[in-house]
Amino acid sequence: MNEIRHRMIPVNGIEMHAAECGTGPLVLMCHGWPELWYSWRHQLRALAEAGFRAVAPDMRGFGKSSAPLEVAAYTTLHNVGDMVALVSALGEQRALIVGHDWGAPVAWHAALMRPMFSPPSWR
Repeated sequence: MNEIRHRMIPVNGIEMHAAECGTGPLVLMCHGWPELWYSWRHQLRALAEAGFRAVAPDMRGFGKSSAPLEVAAYTTLHNVGDMVALVSALGEQRALIVGHDWGAPVAWHAALMRPMFSPPSWR
């Protein structure tokens, strides 16, 4: 069975907790409010079994990830920047990105603004 691994990763000026499972093309999963990486626990394993490297972070300000004090540190651009930095910190250049609830706008804007989240030609 695919084991879920946890680690803290420095990204975009914060420490981000991430749960990771599997190997292969990277898939990032952005949770909503008031959730954590845990809301993706079933998808982490399913994606790993399908041949992907699935990563579900605790988004900025949630769970074990850093929570900056300034309200201005929680814009969509900050959250997209966190995902861009996370891809790089994981040693990758591309990723699929999905989100639900408050994580969906992060995924949408990442896909709109950053080519690394464009539809892949992996398959």
